[in-house]
Amino acid sequence: MATPFYPMASMVWFQCVFAAIALILLAGSLLGRMNIKAWMMFVPLWLTFSYTVGAFSLWGGGFLYHWGVIDYSGGYVIHLSSGIAGITAAYWVGPRTKIDRERFPPNNILLMLAGAGLLWMGWAGFNGGDPYSANIDSSIAVLNTNICAATSLLVWTWLDVIFFEKPSVIGAVQGMMTGLVCITPGAGLVQGWAAIIMGILSGSVPWFTMMIVHKRWPLLQKIDDTLGVFHTHAVAGFLGGTLTGLFAKPVLCNLFLPVTNTRGGVYGGLGGVQFMKQIVGGGFIIGWNVVVTSIICYLISLLMPLRMSEEQLKIGDDAVHGEEAYALWGDGEVYDSTKHGLSSPDNTTHGKIASRNTEMI
Repeated sequence: MATPFYPMASMVWFQCVFAAIALILLAGSLLGRMNIKAWMMFVPLWLTFSYTVGAFSLWGGGFLYHWGVIDYSGGYVIHLSSGIAGITAAYWVGPRTKIDRERFPPNNILLMLAGAGLLWMGWAGFNGGDPYSANIDSSIAVLNTNICAATSLLVWTWLDVIFFEKPSVIGAVQGMMTGLVCITPGAGLVQGWAAIIMGILSGSVPWFTMMIVHKRWPLLQKIDDTLGVFHTHAVAGFLGGTLTGLFAKPVLCNLFLPVTNTRGGVYGGLGGVQFMKQIVGGGFIIGWNVVVTSIICYLISLLMPLRMSEEQLKIGDDAVHGEEAYALWGDGEVYDSTKHGLSSPDNTTHGKIASRNTEMI
């Protein structure tokens, strides 16, 4: 393993954030119906028995690390694992209500764009920080991250225009996301031309699985993956990992990887072996997450329901938390100042509104 030239606390925090990101992505598959208490049990169990195993296997000196499977910055550890675990947990939790599934637009496209911009900017640290120093690998990683994301965004938008006759802001953000995910496993190990090819494929393959395959495959239709995490993270992450097995440049691999003479398939020699290693490594992450996530969900279901009650689902999250993300004045606001505010008596304005709307509900 590489010897860090900084306090270990920095490494601990860096890796903790990666773990947190994986859980946030996984949660995107379960929005709108999972019991919060079940989720609070799920988080530490999944982190301990699923995420940690994958992270150690590929990054911490485990068998995939020593065998030479490449995952530069988490295409497998974070994105593939969260995408597979997300759709597996979604199967166990069950779908949202029919009315919620029929129409699920963003609450605010401007805020969505702002979040997408922050995410794109932050990915420079996500990928550029993994060599743990400012060097050739980190510089190439940041450049390739932007190249692949931009290319993927354009390709996804073009496909929307070609097949749906209009561009989509949501589609553009999806394309940006799949590009960022796809380049992650090989960000500092491929050249710019390879990043463009990866961007073309990350803007088209996940688009195809989301827009075509998902709508025609009965199994995917039955599983309610709320934000399409399977397509944007699992498909794009596995795609990026296998493409890294083709395009990883030997010189760059020698600067970063523990296994010498590692090379992508296009560079000849044992490159074909590396491509197969990437497939096997991805297969392990997929299989481990399906099995362990299923076991965790089953065990939790023995103790408590995985889903909110039907009564709670009809009302929404405000029934669970007593507050709404987009509450309009006098329009269903259920804020209870006796529980969430600084003032307590029901003769306050908020208290009257809460009481009135509770009666309405």
